[in-house]
Amino acid sequence: MTVRIFVSRDAGAVAVGADEIALALEQAAAKRGVTLEIVRTGSRGLYWLEPMIEIATAHGRVAFGPVTDADVTSVLDAMIADGPHALRLGIADEIPWLKRQTRLTFARCGVIDPRSVEDYRVHGGYKGLERALTLDADAILADVTTSGLRGRGGAGFPTGIKWKTDRKYIVCNADEGDSGTFADRMIMEGDPFVVIEGMTIAGITVGATKGYIYIRSEYPHAVEAMNAAIIVAKRAGFLGEGICGSAHNFDLEVRVGAGAYVCGEETSLLESLEGRRGIVRAKPPLPAHKGLFGKPTVINNVLSFAAIPFILAGGAKAYADFGMGRSRGTMPIQLAGNIRHGGLFEIAFGITLGELVDDIGGGTFTGRPVRAVQVGGPLGAYFPRELFDTPFDYESFAARDGLIGHGGIVVFDDSVDMSKQARFAMEFCAVESCGKCTPCRIGSTRGVETIDKIRAGERVNENIAVVEDLCNTMKFGSLCALGGFTPYPVMSALKHFREDFAPVPARLQAAE
Repeated sequence: MTVRIFVSRDAGAVAVGADEIALALEQAAAKRGVTLEIVRTGSRGLYWLEPMIEIATAHGRVAFGPVTDADVTSVLDAMIADGPHALRLGIADEIPWLKRQTRLTFARCGVIDPRSVEDYRVHGGYKGLERALTLDADAILADVTTSGLRGRGGAGFPTGIKWKTDRKYIVCNADEGDSGTFADRMIMEGDPFVVIEGMTIAGITVGATKGYIYIRSEYPHAVEAMNAAIIVAKRAGFLGEGICGSAHNFDLEVRVGAGAYVCGEETSLLESLEGRRGIVRAKPPLPAHKGLFGKPTVINNVLSFAAIPFILAGGAKAYADFGMGRSRGTMPIQLAGNIRHGGLFEIAFGITLGELVDDIGGGTFTGRPVRAVQVGGPLGAYFPRELFDTPFDYESFAARDGLIGHGGIVVFDDSVDMSKQARFAMEFCAVESCGKCTPCRIGSTRGVETIDKIRAGERVNENIAVVEDLCNTMKFGSLCALGGFTPYPVMSALKHFREDFAPVPARLQAAE
């Protein structure tokens, strides 16, 4: 009998010893004369339980975790005997944290072998492409538009509208650089074919024959996974000339960035793709009209393309039935920072921020009270507990001067100094600015200096007024979202945590 065990090859799991666990399992099995098949999957997103390993049984896959080298022998024995163990988590699909999710985009992550197109197809892969090949471009566009899918990269722009002009290139923005975000990386490493399928459908829809996946250099595992999947997809006839025997041609290429945060902005990304320094372009013209190499271009992020196969296979209405208001479908939410249960949680729009932090996330890792959460990356607003009733959707967050961005939530306990966080936002912008526009380049630098004066007790009220004026100029005068969104964390810190902007000695005295 062959024992089939699943071990994640996701970078998050590898960082805490997944590779060593896989090797130790092989060695322990050899000593017992057990034939072992180890399938290296992606992660299911329960990062506080990694390395989490699973064994195939007649009742489903049984999970154990977090497993260390010292646990391997006893865990393997428990797996073979189907017996009890302190690390036994039960049937993986029945783990409450997983069972509560609505997994549309991440349904296969942690389940399949990301290097196997056959495994991908067994679990419903390429059904969306197969249907797309039976439709004309207008019918595909109708499905994408009706689904209500909006860009998952932060701006929330309707995907169907982006696809409605003639395009020459398809570009996937995988330059995921926001703090506390890892959804793009997780899906590229755990289910790369879904990204390829989504981009291929986009290419067929708009008449493009070439696509690029722009991945940040800090993601070597994702680069390897996407390159390997592209090779396999070509061999299987799902990329290249005559896709699936049709008249459509589409090819993909991975390009690796050089670590610039600003290249997450679509026009900077295009400049980098063309071999130039990543500097923001003035708009108009929009990339839809003049994009890569001067040609009309579709640019969406990883999660947007990954949602397309479900929409085509399951139907636009099935996707649109999830969510609320103008925020349709599901959102992969990433829980990070000072949180007990950090990981990826996919669910329909509408769950409240408080449910995500307190119920799903389990509160802080330190056990101290939650004081603030930042939603939407380093340029997202800080929300205090008083706003935890906010539904997680685009409009609700905008109504409270926030943004959901790429779906990252970073949690802080009551030891955080929010004036330091405001300073960090300005400093981050100053460091990462491409330098093209004055409000971003100069405004952020002056912002750091002015917040330092406030923290030193120098003309506090007057300097707070200067910071507010700087934020107003940056918000409405910057060329791109780097300078335009930096005011969100700064102004929210000033609004909700004003007491932290008192002079440092006064704050220390008040604490005593």
